[in-house]
Amino acid sequence: QVQLVESDGGSVEAGGSLRVSCAASGDTLSNGNYFMGWCRQAPGKERVGVAALYTGPGTTYYAGSVKGRFIISRDKDKDTVSLQMNSLKTEDTATYYCAAPFPGLGVRRGTELDPSTYAYWGQGTQVTVSS
Repeated sequence: QVQLVESDGGSVEAGGSLRVSCAASGDTLSNGNYFMGWCRQAPGKERVGVAALYTGPGTTYYAGSVKGRFIISRDKDKDTVSLQMNSLKTEDTATYYCAAPFPGLGVRRGTELDPSTYAYWGQGTQVTVSS
């Protein structure tokens, strides 16, 4: 069982920064090596992956659209995975979801940013970037 709760979305001006967080419980951060991801869904678009983290070794993955601007990280002490978003663009406006695969399943190379990789989802947090 995995429980995920996103928080700290909000509205910012283009060029600004925002940090969204995902509190994870169950068979996730405190129970071995797991993949965690951040996906987003913008108005009129499909849900896409933007960042992912292999929590054990700390390996990270980023979509090209956010590479160099976003950082995914784990706060082990607080059992959270955060997404630091810098140099925000209006195109980053979306509902952001954290996600986890079924515990115990591996994640194949090339699928880290594929939403279909993930089985558990948070409720989402809205990020709005204005020009």
